[in-house]
Amino acid sequence: MKTPVPTDTFPGFERRSSVTPIPEKFFTLLLPQIDHLGELKVTLYAFWAMAQQQIQYPYLCRRNMLTDEILLQSLVQPGEDSIAALDDALHRAVKRGTLLHSITDHKTGKDDYYFINSTRGQQAVDAIENGTWQPAFEPQPSLPTSQRLNIFLLYEQNIGPLTPMIAERLKDAEQEYPAQWVEEAFQIAVDNNVRKWSYIEAILKDWQDRGKNGREHHRRTQKTEQDYRKGWFDE
Repeated sequence: MKTPVPTDTFPGFERRSSVTPIPEKFFTLLLPQIDHLGELKVTLYAFWAMAQQQIQYPYLCRRNMLTDEILLQSLVQPGEDSIAALDDALHRAVKRGTLLHSITDHKTGKDDYYFINSTRGQQAVDAIENGTWQPAFEPQPSLPTSQRLNIFLLYEQNIGPLTPMIAERLKDAEQEYPAQWVEEAFQIAVDNNVRKWSYIEAILKDWQDRGKNGREHHRRTQKTEQDYRKGWFDE
């Protein structure tokens, strides 16, 4: 008899999964030294999160990390406070020198920003201290939770690199529409070679407003494509 696979078993990586670059020194120098699980997790998270940002100086904002439920849940231990666990992990990574820490004062208060300790990260901290650059007042869009990973991955695989503005729209869409609808809308966009989020969003809005069923929704989807070709949904 074949042993049932537990439902929480990792299903495996998709063939076209996006890849996060990690420097070789992480494996040769850092990994043998890191003896705290929270520090290891927040370090890997930092490499992944900053790789998503198409900006001059990628950074982590503590205010943003506090809204990432998956990150907090992965760090907290029984009987431990999730915020304290995050702060402890960040403190360890900064003390080790993996992350650089800078505090920026905005009108609404101070924000903690973290950078990978690389040439670019060092330049960012220097620019903050010299007053020649400051992280955006609004933090980068909340990083994907497990549900958001699907829609973000669909976008990256079928349309192109994410931008902060698109990331916000995708985050709203995954809360607004069923995941199956989103996947189907992406597939329609690919089949019709209309690789624009505005086109996918128009399909989703139409399904929400007038229902999604068989031949009628197929006819309306064709009309949406015709409207796009006329330029009605250009971004």
